[in-house]
Amino acid sequence: MEMPMMDTFFIPHAMLRNSVESTPSRPFLKSWKEEVMVRLPKPKSILIVSAHWDTCHPTVNLVHHNQTMYDYENFPAFMDELKYPAPGAPQLAKTVKELLTKSGFENVREDGARGLDHGAWFPLMLMYPEADIPVCQMSVQSGKDGTHHYNIGKALSPLRSQGVLIIGSGGATNNVPPNSPPIHGPVLSWALEFDSWLKDSLLSGRHEDIIDYEKKAPHAKMAHPEPDHMYPLLVALGSAGNGARAELIHQSWGRGCLSFASYRFSNNL
Repeated sequence: MEMPMMDTFFIPHAMLRNSVESTPSRPFLKSWKEEVMVRLPKPKSILIVSAHWDTCHPTVNLVHHNQTMYDYENFPAFMDELKYPAPGAPQLAKTVKELLTKSGFENVREDGARGLDHGAWFPLMLMYPEADIPVCQMSVQSGKDGTHHYNIGKALSPLRSQGVLIIGSGGATNNVPPNSPPIHGPVLSWALEFDSWLKDSLLSGRHEDIIDYEKKAPHAKMAHPEPDHMYPLLVALGSAGNGARAELIHQSWGRGCLSFASYRFSNNL
């Protein structure tokens, strides 16, 4: 029986403390299997692109057992006791490298020691708490541009027919200036304008504008002082295949400036 073609997704991982603070993104991620994946089979493996692994060249972690990384500071002590012992996906890592190399990407690397950073394990802990699906993590390259990451996604599109769930983990906005509102405070105008532009561009299929968001979007540098949290979106968007459409599947805010907007990219919308 032929495997259904997987959709691809862009999700937030910001507000790590939403394990102890109530924000709408937490119940959204916890309802993932029942609400978001209801039309799709259980993934055979997961490829997650995290904004918190930034390398010079595309890199995948090739491990048999994923270690949980605590790559953050000033959070409650119990957070360092949480574990997400998902198995690694070494064969998926090798396939990713092969697909990228065949598509002309040079110096694709394998990392045999790296585990899952919080951009990967924190949302997955809520989405798939059983930690029974093999996970491979892939890096972003903040020294490259949007076209580079979109093309990485295009090269990885064949994975969707192999039961691989491709997730970009970043943030529709990623800046918390001093004196930002409290967690449930009003949304700041610059954040709302950028987020609205991104939503309209995605839902209208304006991929070229999103690839060139730094020039096309309002308040782009304020919303993203660095591009690392946008690049997972471009990988997920590119990997959805030609003709894919976007669906906004969640929208909420934290601190008045962190958008938790989440998107599905699919050929079946």
